[in-house]
Amino acid sequence: MKIGANELKVGNIIQHNNALWKVAKLAHTQPGKGGAYIQAELKNISNQSKLNERFRSSESIERVRSEQIEHQFLFRSGDDFTFMNSVNYEQTILNKSIIEDDTANILEDGMNVIIEFFDEKPMNVNLPEQIILKIIETEAVVKGQTASSSYKPALLEKNIKTTVPPHIEVGDKIKLNSKDFTYIEKSK
Repeated sequence: MKIGANELKVGNIIQHNNALWKVAKLAHTQPGKGGAYIQAELKNISNQSKLNERFRSSESIERVRSEQIEHQFLFRSGDDFTFMNSVNYEQTILNKSIIEDDTANILEDGMNVIIEFFDEKPMNVNLPEQIILKIIETEAVVKGQTASSSYKPALLEKNIKTTVPPHIEVGDKIKLNSKDFTYIEKSK
């Protein structure tokens, strides 16, 4: 399935240079001179090598059609992660090499994820769109300060770093976007 370079997202699996690649990082750049482009860090599915590639905004890219099946994360044993298919209850064991480091760090027992399969081979694990984590360390709250456009750095459980509004304090639980770990809202 052809998609425009602007539609590319982290986690997508694409066909490029006669190989399958997973998009690890993306940066949209619009220089003062010349056309806009997308700088993508790609990870080879078969040999785990990395490639930095630039795609023009007008370029079309071949996105691999994968089967997406909901699974529940059961447990981790060394470098192996065990998931259970939510429909037929079959277990799938994936090695750490298939799972991104941030994803592996955030997985919790019982968490529902989507595993992408291509030719019945697991290729990628996608977290839920939003995750809830607890604030471990951040600057102190200043009395009378309300939510404003200035954010402060915060360290969350699982060693995730993000920025949060000034009214958030240590011990609070917050919702984050699982793709880039940006703050969404304080969890209720």
